[in-house]
Amino acid sequence: MPELPEVESIASRLREGTPGQAPLIGVKILSAQVLWPRTLVAISPQRFCETLAGQTIETIGRRGKFLRIDLTRHTLLIHLRMSGDLWVEAADQPLARHSRLILNFTDTRRLTFHDPRKFGRVWLMTDPQAVLGSLGPEPFDASLTEQVFHQRLQGVRRQLKPLLLDQRFLAGLGNIYTDEALHCAGLHPLCLSNQVTFAQASRLLACIRAVLDEGIRRNGASIDWVYRGGDFQNYFRVYKRTGLPCPSCGTAIQRILVSQRSTHFCPGCQPYP
Repeated sequence: MPELPEVESIASRLREGTPGQAPLIGVKILSAQVLWPRTLVAISPQRFCETLAGQTIETIGRRGKFLRIDLTRHTLLIHLRMSGDLWVEAADQPLARHSRLILNFTDTRRLTFHDPRKFGRVWLMTDPQAVLGSLGPEPFDASLTEQVFHQRLQGVRRQLKPLLLDQRFLAGLGNIYTDEALHCAGLHPLCLSNQVTFAQASRLLACIRAVLDEGIRRNGASIDWVYRGGDFQNYFRVYKRTGLPCPSCGTAIQRILVSQRSTHFCPGCQPYP
């Protein structure tokens, strides 16, 4: 599943453009097509298409793992889930097999939501907070100080791995960056949050920000056929490295299941508390 760095990379690509593609800011929507109706949440395909026609893209950003596209009168929220991606392409190009939703622009381009597994979802809203309001703070939020982060950890008694994956606690982390951040901080994924000291919490917050920064700098991770373009997978320290030596201490990386999620850690650097 694309996580914060992957979604941020997509938002940046759409917002700022690429060497071969102009930005989408200021582009007007000519029409929309819904090829998989279940992609939409709480709106019919007909109403969706009628509402979008004629609106202009004003801003493109991210909140947690949601891509946010602010239009003239509404906001599009897109959650890529397991296999979603967004492609900007010429409007006359043949559609790819797994195209689920299309925005046609007046400049002869289109934005295609490509989603092989059909888990991705799109909302068209006047009040995006109805969806985004339940999310926890952003990892880079200046108001998320070391003290605040430690207090949030102390406020619950949960294992660190599932807690950091909980989008209500902290928005944007998934399996990859949680494993990498916990290794960086030297904390076992089963460590209880209310037993984390202030010094450990400070280091964990710094490590979360560091691995996310590195992920963004490298345009995310491309670990299978789903997300394209990043190379952070070449710099993993523990994720998907079961049996390989830890780059810090040489101990073999182990894999366990935590809340039914594959979890990778180093027993030498991250001893069980």
